[in-house]
Amino acid sequence: MTSPAGPRRLRAAAALAWRAHPAAVLGSGITVLLMGLVPVVAAWLTKLVLDGLAAGAGPAELLPQGVALGVTGLAGAGLPAVADYAQEQLRRALQVLIQDRLFTAVNAHPGLSRFENPAFHDQVRLAQEAGQNAPQRIVRSALGIAQGAVTLAGFAATLAVLAPGMILVVALSAIPSVRAQLGLSRRRAGMMWGVSSRTRRQIFFANLLTSPDAAKEIRLFGLGDFLRARMLGELRAVNDAEQVLARRTLRTQGSLSLVGAAVAALGLLWAIVSAASGTLSVGGVAVFVAAVAGVQSALTATVGQSADAHNALLMFGHYLDVVAEAPDLPVPRRPHPVPALREGIELCDVWFRYDDAHPWVLRGVDLFIPRGSSLALVGLNGVGKSTLVKLICRLYDPVRGSIRWDGVDLRDMDPAELRGRIGAVFQDYMSYDLTAAENIGLGDVAALGDLERVEAAARLAGVHEIVAGLPRGYDTLLSRIFFGDRDDPQAGMALSGGQWQRIALARALMREGRDLLVLDEPSSGLDAQAEHAIHQSLRRHRAGRTSLLISHRLGAVREADVIVVLAEGRIIERGSHAELMSLTGEYASLFTLQAQGYEPTASPNPPGMPDSPSFPDPPSVTDSPGFPDSREGASARTTTPSTRSKGT
Repeated sequence: MTSPAGPRRLRAAAALAWRAHPAAVLGSGITVLLMGLVPVVAAWLTKLVLDGLAAGAGPAELLPQGVALGVTGLAGAGLPAVADYAQEQLRRALQVLIQDRLFTAVNAHPGLSRFENPAFHDQVRLAQEAGQNAPQRIVRSALGIAQGAVTLAGFAATLAVLAPGMILVVALSAIPSVRAQLGLSRRRAGMMWGVSSRTRRQIFFANLLTSPDAAKEIRLFGLGDFLRARMLGELRAVNDAEQVLARRTLRTQGSLSLVGAAVAALGLLWAIVSAASGTLSVGGVAVFVAAVAGVQSALTATVGQSADAHNALLMFGHYLDVVAEAPDLPVPRRPHPVPALREGIELCDVWFRYDDAHPWVLRGVDLFIPRGSSLALVGLNGVGKSTLVKLICRLYDPVRGSIRWDGVDLRDMDPAELRGRIGAVFQDYMSYDLTAAENIGLGDVAALGDLERVEAAARLAGVHEIVAGLPRGYDTLLSRIFFGDRDDPQAGMALSGGQWQRIALARALMREGRDLLVLDEPSSGLDAQAEHAIHQSLRRHRAGRTSLLISHRLGAVREADVIVVLAEGRIIERGSHAELMSLTGEYASLFTLQAQGYEPTASPNPPGMPDSPSFPDPPSVTDSPGFPDSREGASARTTTPSTRSKGT
């Protein structure tokens, strides 16, 4: 932690605490200051009582000191409870404020690049942990330091009266303690960052072992022991790192305790000799012993609180970094409005790769999607189809080139406003542990409570009868993880993959009246009959609308106005189904290959065709970082040009 960072983080934590609960901060501050005075006052009152007793004072003379000593004892007993109550009030208020700000900042990233970066997930996890307790730890430590300073000042003044030399001895003995505790704090923060990825993997394996989605394969393939071993391996690695730090802490704190005990023994010996020689009264011995112990205790507490505050400030840096991080996509200060689509969407020489370590996913793509037309993207796995969709939705920006909405670069628009004009169902759709109505209604949160629209979208996606037949209809929870009523075995229901796909499609269709409808493998999990019914319904729904369709099943895209074939990140063919079949190129080969799979008399090895299908139906690795989307060295096919209105 650099020197300017500490005060900045301290100010940020104090500001958050004050904003969260001012009364709790004030209450804590007053309480801990009183707690700091209690031992000093108690020590001096004890001295007065003992000296009075030694001088033969009567009960009436000692009564005021006795009463004051009793009140001080009551305060010492009651104030910690009040302080704990105020601290708990502050902790709860801070948790709400911190979580709100953290996830507001996370949601402020309009793109996907942060969320597909493992380092970002480590930082967010540490930020969440730090955000939950670091500000309160910082405030609590600051108050503890203030309490220790009050106690230290009181007992230091006592020692200055009784034995000034002891102040220097105790202060010198505290120097190595301060250095050692701060060093341990740095090591602790470094250790937590170092094991962050292992902790995340350990949590991942633990969640996987209890995941209902993974349970079938884990049991079928006998993966339980394998995953458990992976989980325990990560956990043991974390424990080993913590154990190394624990040994160092034990050695350091043990050495410091011996030094403190030696200083206390030296002071006690001096007090006994002084009392024996008559230079120190009985009360003076008592207050001296209390002062030495109090100074050491206050110093130890202050050093410990300082080290804890130092560690909390280091960890709090992760929270502040996430909250202050700039958006992963630039958002113009004065964005261009996103009007209803009038002409079309145009890709101009678009190049894209996820980072410099990965190959190019798209290589100079030029494409025009006219308003009101349907365009289909086809190609082998990993050629950039889903990446192109992400770019059109502005989840990423092109590395080179531009994407334009009626001639306006998407980078000049507000991403949220742009996406408000797009409806989409993705190949890797979400299944939320919410009710059926909520799962569908999330497609348009503003209409979440509009059951008529939810049902209309469900009918269009062919899932209304399924949902209506659930135990609680649209109010049925589509999860077996949570239970609203533990006595009701039907409180949650699990759907099949095909049923979930229809739910996801209905969610996309909630966005009625949007300018662009994106359908990325909308029927890959459906049976042939359901797929046919869905595509018939979607054809009617897409009529006159601008739509972008991706499918490995070429029969589902043959009626698109324009079909574009991608290979190696480039467009190698484009045209209608009839035009592409007449070219006898890549599309024709793939379509013929798939069609022959439905012919009972088809030769297992048609002339000129590979031994196995090169365009498989099963889901593939999506276009994401870590999985190259293109292969080097392949040649692009030369195609006949077509007009702009045909999708160039």
